[in-house]
Amino acid sequence: MTGLSTILIVVGLFLAGGVYSFSKQKLPKGVIGLLALCSLLCLVAGVLRIQGIWE
Repeated sequence: MTGLSTILIVVGLFLAGGVYSFSKQKLPKGVIGLLALCSLLCLVAGVLRIQGIWE
């Protein structure tokens, strides 16, 4: 299922871009932290699915 892995990685990178943008706009750290956590979880899940560790 590389399609789902690709989607997870793309969403994770999109959220990582949001973290960068929000930090430039000086938004509250709670919002930035939550967005960073979601980004990290999407990226890790996508990589683990590609590796075949988490199916």
